Amino acid sequence: MQDWPDGYGKRVLASIDSTNAEAARIADDLAGPEWILALEQTAGRGRRGRAWVNPVGNFAATLVLHPTEPPEVVALRSFVASLALYDAFVAVTGRPQGLSLKWPNDVLLNGGKVAGILLESVGMARDIRHIGIGIGVNLKEAPGADQVEEGAVRPVSLLSETGIAVSPEEFLDALAPAYAHHEAQFRIYGFEPIRALWLDRAARLGEVITARSMRDERTGTFETVDAAGNLVLSTAKGRETIAAADIFF
Repeated sequence: MQDWPDGYGKRVLASIDSTNAEAARIADDLAGPEWILALEQTAGRGRRGRAWVNPVGNFAATLVLHPTEPPEVVALRSFVASLALYDAFVAVTGRPQGLSLKWPNDVLLNGGKVAGILLESVGMARDIRHIGIGIGVNLKEAPGADQVEEGAVRPVSLLSETGIAVSPEEFLDALAPAYAHHEAQFRIYGFEPIRALWLDRAARLGEVITARSMRDERTGTFETVDAAGNLVLSTAKGRETIAAADIFF
């Protein structure tokens, strides 16, 4: 296991409403990036305000950052976090088999969702004061099929799929150095190397998928992710670029 990364703070809380909510409360008082890990989370949430079920033994953490880039660049850190999660899973299991990354911000294990990412920012439209990169991982337990949207990827846990038991603290100690590495690459070289690495690990690349947004639903072949992090589908209408959607297989 790598050492804790220089310059990153760490606080471990026994119980909190939501690590993203705590991140918003303390961010302005932090001098640098900080990881907040909750051993129990009582009001976790996922994308579009959905509840995120977090039994004790699962992983719930938020990384607070104070970025200086424009919002569209800041948002690309969901890909940075995805790569860090991938590496953390390899570090704690010793194997990359069965792992893949689902656009825009999920990690799959043996085809099931084992982790998700939620970015939240504070500040004005062009002046983000800080972001919280919220990460939830089903280390020990996964929600039942009745707790996810119909047709969504089935939830799985690391324990059920691999038989490997990892504590939240152990997982954070693998995730933090992995994130620091990819963050440094992102800051130095930009999004392109991150994008290429992410595509190498992408789930269903080259296959037919469905992108469902609040407005519409589009089905096509998953061609790539573009330089802005958008999903690119080849559909009956031609090449379509999608900035935000839920993906269904």
